[in-house]
Amino acid sequence: MPWAGLLAAWAVTRAVLLLVVSGVVGFPGPDVTSDVSVIYRDWYEVLRQGVFPSGDVAWQYPPGAALAVLAPAALPFLGYAPAFFVLACAADLAVLCLLRYGGRRPGRPLRGAWVWTAGAPLLGPTLYARYDVMVTAVAVAALLAGTRRPRVLGALAGFGALLKVWPVLLLAGVRASAGRRAWTAAAVTAAVPVALCAALVPGALSFLGAQGGRGTEVESLGALVLHVARHLGWHGEVRLHYGSMEFIGPHVGAVSAGAQALTAAAFGWLLWWRLRSRRTARHQVPSPAPHTVADAAFTAVLLFTVTSRVISPQYLVWLVGLGAVCGTFAGSRMRLPVGLVLAAAFVTVLEFPVYFGNVVASDLLGLTLLFLRNGLLVAAAVGAARRLWHPAAEGGQPSLPEQTAAHGRQPSPAS
Repeated sequence: MPWAGLLAAWAVTRAVLLLVVSGVVGFPGPDVTSDVSVIYRDWYEVLRQGVFPSGDVAWQYPPGAALAVLAPAALPFLGYAPAFFVLACAADLAVLCLLRYGGRRPGRPLRGAWVWTAGAPLLGPTLYARYDVMVTAVAVAALLAGTRRPRVLGALAGFGALLKVWPVLLLAGVRASAGRRAWTAAAVTAAVPVALCAALVPGALSFLGAQGGRGTEVESLGALVLHVARHLGWHGEVRLHYGSMEFIGPHVGAVSAGAQALTAAAFGWLLWWRLRSRRTARHQVPSPAPHTVADAAFTAVLLFTVTSRVISPQYLVWLVGLGAVCGTFAGSRMRLPVGLVLAAAFVTVLEFPVYFGNVVASDLLGLTLLFLRNGLLVAAAVGAARRLWHPAAEGGQPSLPEQTAAHGRQPSPAS
């Protein structure tokens, strides 16, 4: 049975990951679990006192992140780090089950579940050593609900944004009245808890200042300029700054500003696409294809990841999860971009943690890995944007009969 094979593959790969993060099996490079055993644990102790860790510049997350950091308290019979790893594994399993459920519906293949099963462990222990897999589980649930229940999509996207901001981009492809319902649900879900935390809990909004102070992280696209500049006589250095390894020195600010300009351009392009697709939809009889919301979300997060001042390894967890959702739709046009993301995930585990020392040193191996990983992500982003902009050129949008057959009813504007 396909499900038995899928579950067996998941169980084997995840058992290996649990052995690695537990220290039973070694993994080359620096210990990636220190974020959990040291940083998260310290935040846990602060949060238990009813305040946010505003004195720590590494705390750069919205108030909902406290839920992930405090979650190991639900397993008091385990130490903090083992409990966190178990919960991360549970979130991983939840993603698989959601994708399997989505793949069982008419017109939705199990391809997405295989993308997650095979793609997520390519990131190595990072998958369980950060809370991003928990956020990804929320995002996957939101997108799978989004074709029929825009309010559920909006509420889950808003909750995800409370955890790590980026899930707000899941709403990029929701249109018309469904869009208004989804955005309203997201706004209420996110704004009310933030307002309450800001009023009642000290330091709830401290993450805004910490985020603003970040510079150019060594793995980002802009960092490639500085890596090459080091070989041409530029006198900068790499330091631990705002919780990550960043470049410090002349002209770094200009590189960071360039990345922010690219992010603004990506936002402008997405807005242009939405306006253009809205005008086009007015002259079309068929409703938007069911896969549009997932394809647009994947493209939006990919664009903002590539243009970010920081491309941490855990960002690939988001992209693999969203790519897996695209894989549950037979009509998705994102197969090649998702494949490029999976290739980038494999290179990512090589640049971090395996050869991270080479990346920090800007040597030939480190530069080769960074150029390859970031090049794959750029190619994926360009390909995804092209497919979103020109649907007809990539196989077209399903016709009205095809959509009706896939859902057993006339398509709803909620998609």
